[in-house]
Amino acid sequence: MPAQVLGLDIGGANLKAAHTNGTARQVPFELWRRPEQLADSLKDLLRGWPPCDSVAVTMTGELCDCFETRREGVGAILSAVELATGGTPVWIWQIHGRFAIIGEAKHAPLDAASANWLALATFCGRFAPLGTALVIDVGSTTTDIMPLKVGKPVAQGRTDSERLQCRELVYTGVRRTPVCALLGSTVAAELFATTLDAYLLLDEIREDPSDRFTADGRPALKSAAHARLARMLGTDHDICKREETRALASKVKAQQIQLLRAAVQDASKSLGTPPDVAILAGSGEFLAERALRRVAHLKQISLAKMLGPVISQAACAFAVATLLAEQMSRES
Repeated sequence: MPAQVLGLDIGGANLKAAHTNGTARQVPFELWRRPEQLADSLKDLLRGWPPCDSVAVTMTGELCDCFETRREGVGAILSAVELATGGTPVWIWQIHGRFAIIGEAKHAPLDAASANWLALATFCGRFAPLGTALVIDVGSTTTDIMPLKVGKPVAQGRTDSERLQCRELVYTGVRRTPVCALLGSTVAAELFATTLDAYLLLDEIREDPSDRFTADGRPALKSAAHARLARMLGTDHDICKREETRALASKVKAQQIQLLRAAVQDASKSLGTPPDVAILAGSGEFLAERALRRVAHLKQISLAKMLGPVISQAACAFAVATLLAEQMSRES
């Protein structure tokens, strides 16, 4: 019997879980606001899954400013995982591309910090075993661009700071990026609206009246998105026409497409030649597809189409679960 593994990807704004049986779940959790509630939130997330042999963990939440240092953040996340998982064996994915038991990870906390991109790149190598490729994971907050050669990651950077420098990590996403960070002085320099509002108006993201993880705490509805974007223009929804906020939303999308195109060019430099394949993942697959539209002779592989949209949005969690299950099968 193949090993049954549950993967966890613990971010600063979302908790994601994926099982090797192909199911996944994501819940919003503002870690920087409620770090003391992480263990309980993980316990809630872990309820109702099929039995598993082990839990595989990766994280990015250690960067939250509720922690004084990233070392402290990793330690706090690992302690919360221990409390939430009880006696189930836990393995932590590390930046060197291997798993460590939780005690080892506590002794080398920075090895466990922000390594989820490497798990996804390693997992996706099976879809591009020959030639060159890019894995592009567009999430709610950031975009990871990961070069592959003959199915192996060949990243120029390993840490967040290194990856920011070489543009393999881009702080732009389809839900949480402030509009003012994209459009500068042409709009109000306030957190009145985010990219979620743009994509609600452009019908790229569905309305969800239960989702209040927005700039003003009001629902993720088109009417509320119009009001939030109107404030970016120094006005309000009573005065501003919907055509004006849709035009603003289109500018947001165009700017993000431009950012991703430039980042793809920069991140491709380590390949030496243009990539043959692009493997797309994340809640913002639609944005990556649009950014790559002009790239000739590039085969695109969508994890949403191949594995389902829920798995694509929790791709790093599914990657660590699969990689650990495969390792356990080899060792058995």
